[in-house]
Amino acid sequence: MHRFRVGSLSETNLDSSRLLLPIQGDDHVQGSADARFTLVEYGDYQCPDCGRLFFALREMRASLMDEMRLAFRHYPRSGIHPQAQQAAEAAEAAGAQDRFWEMHDVLFQNQNALTRKDLELYARDLSLDVARFREELKNHTYEQRVREDFRRGVANGVYGTPGLFINGVRYDGALDRDSLRERLKSENQT
Repeated sequence: MHRFRVGSLSETNLDSSRLLLPIQGDDHVQGSADARFTLVEYGDYQCPDCGRLFFALREMRASLMDEMRLAFRHYPRSGIHPQAQQAAEAAEAAGAQDRFWEMHDVLFQNQNALTRKDLELYARDLSLDVARFREELKNHTYEQRVREDFRRGVANGVYGTPGLFINGVRYDGALDRDSLRERLKSENQT
């Protein structure tokens, strides 16, 4: 149990193993609200473990289809991943043009190429309005949005990446596809 003071939440004892803030209206979500499994990830586009989790979750979504819903929240660990904040802002800029998940995927598939020049190339490849994208990155238009996700992560007891919650409960096990499937199987039996 930890004590937090977060925005509109009053200071209280919170169970850090449970997801304090369920899916919000401004979250980036794939999948149906009726899905049997809801996964909330706090991630960093430069984090190698987040990259491995990305591929595992992609495979799981392909096989589970409508049974799995995924929400992604930004948790850039800028102290150790200097391009993570800018990458998160790039994902938001793409999201403003209805291409969040496409940019999200490209960023994880290219974790070692996250310079401003790389991000603009990805924006062009995704047929975004590159001038708008470039201007929004330059002005840090989505900096506060990314910080809000980070703040939510801290409120939920996330201190590293990836921070993963399955059906509202923190998952601290192995992040490979088979381990995640076993966890979902056990979730299905409860």
